[in-house]
Amino acid sequence: MKKSILIILFVFATCAMHAQLFKKEKIIQDANQGRGTTEFKRLRWGYFLGFNKLDFNFNYTEDLEEVLVDQGTGFNVGLIGNLRINNYIDLRLEPGLIISTRTLNFSPNNFIPDEFRERDLSREVKSTYIHIPLLVKFSTKRINNFKPFIVGGVSTAIDLSSNQDNPDDNSNGQFRTIRNPLFYELGFGIDFYLSNFKFTPSIRGIFGIKDEIVRDEDPNSPWTSNIDQLQTRGIFINFTFQ
Repeated sequence: MKKSILIILFVFATCAMHAQLFKKEKIIQDANQGRGTTEFKRLRWGYFLGFNKLDFNFNYTEDLEEVLVDQGTGFNVGLIGNLRINNYIDLRLEPGLIISTRTLNFSPNNFIPDEFRERDLSREVKSTYIHIPLLVKFSTKRINNFKPFIVGGVSTAIDLSSNQDNPDDNSNGQFRTIRNPLFYELGFGIDFYLSNFKFTPSIRGIFGIKDEIVRDEDPNSPWTSNIDQLQTRGIFINFTFQ
């Protein structure tokens, strides 16, 4: 259902761009014309929809069997506040809701033989982030009706699905992660200028800065003892409307 909505939005925007984007006449964004004419405004607002593929990056204490991650496709939605510095630099705040599911698969070689169950080899990590990135956008000169850009910055999040304070750990089926991770982000995209709005597809990588794992009480836990650090990494693909 989520993918279908995004595909419909993309097809709609593509049809509009086919009619307006590549014609020779440059679409003028005049601040006095009203809605959709936002290019020269100091402050601009918008919203985004998109999807994500989140993974975990592991650093291990010993060279044992690695943890494999099955990545689900998640959903992004949020708002945009854009502060124009000049024709080429913008400061952006993009608070949003990020929903993702990852499944961790552990090797049976990390367990004592005959002392584990099949369900001990898999742990599902569900994340519902209130995600708050502060980004700097560097654009090229506008070419007819589109303008490429790169973007980078830092972000924090509140994981509403975090079980950080849960007294149960992996011995009771709970793989725990922290509530407030930190990230840095890098990406690129293209602003497409249409008559009534600006449409922007973009792709952005997200990389965890601090360790996100909450370790088990047992210092020899087969789930967490060999993990030195665990950090989120992944890709966002967003479609923005301003």
